[in-house]
Amino acid sequence: MEATLRPASPGDAPRVAQLLIDTRARFMPYAPSAHSDDEVREWVATTLVPGGGVTVAQVDGRVLGAMATAREGGCSWIMQMAVDPAVVGRGLGSSLLAQALRDLPRPIRLYTFQANTGARRFYERHGFAAIEFSDGLANEERCPDVLYEIRGPAS
Repeated sequence: MEATLRPASPGDAPRVAQLLIDTRARFMPYAPSAHSDDEVREWVATTLVPGGGVTVAQVDGRVLGAMATAREGGCSWIMQMAVDPAVVGRGLGSSLLAQALRDLPRPIRLYTFQANTGARRFYERHGFAAIEFSDGLANEERCPDVLYEIRGPAS
């Protein structure tokens, strides 16, 4: 699936929020959101998108994926990644991740839930290695997570 990647604009916030909500509902039923759908929408519109670092994947004029990145503590971070559940497995996540791997300074880190085996396989296939496992007490969902990292030069 061929996508155009571009920085998110304020007008994308409702769709980005819906992607985050739909992805969690579909792929992470074991980790219900610590926030209501309305709180997620508000956060995306007032904090996530205006803060920058959000890229959307657009196909035929429709936003079908989003990724949020940041630079904190000497590392680059993939803070959020979501692809419309109807098109998962068709390359949009790989396109978003490829951009991050090209553009972000190393090391790049991200968290995912230990139970999210699909995401774990995806990140491992793209060169990320698990560096820490937690019991989840430090995250809002209280769900065991895993910290992934990729080091070295971009390939």
